[in-house]
Amino acid sequence: MIRCPIAYLSRSLSVSAAHRLCSPHLTEEENISSYGKCYNPNGHGHNYTVEVTVKGKVDPSTGMVMNLQELKKAMDVAVAAQLDHKNIDLDVPYFRDQRIVSTTENVTVFIWKEMTKSLGSNKHLLYKVVVWETDKNKFTYKGEEEI
Repeated sequence: MIRCPIAYLSRSLSVSAAHRLCSPHLTEEENISSYGKCYNPNGHGHNYTVEVTVKGKVDPSTGMVMNLQELKKAMDVAVAAQLDHKNIDLDVPYFRDQRIVSTTENVTVFIWKEMTKSLGSNKHLLYKVVVWETDKNKFTYKGEEEI
């Protein structure tokens, strides 16, 4: 029996985006209490760092889990093209049309969903998405959902 090692490949990129934390399900007082200065009517911005990790068998022929250029292209489509220099609440249909609050938790889930589309036949390799909102705040999503 031939054993194939399992490896993790991570790639990161930076995007700058603006948003306003405001839930349509909360009153103004509840929004202020929940989001504080992030409820600012004019919004605010972040320089996010996004890291995508894939996990899989190291192909004995190529020596790779997946081609790094394919991962880069998938991230450009799923992350950079949709979020960089955008107002998340106004420019991203996922948040605008579904009225989803643009917390970094929800941004991380959005990136996961978009990466599964962008990776195509390699979507089964997607392991985790990590988004750093600041150098002290990071958010991780691994595709887990509770019923």
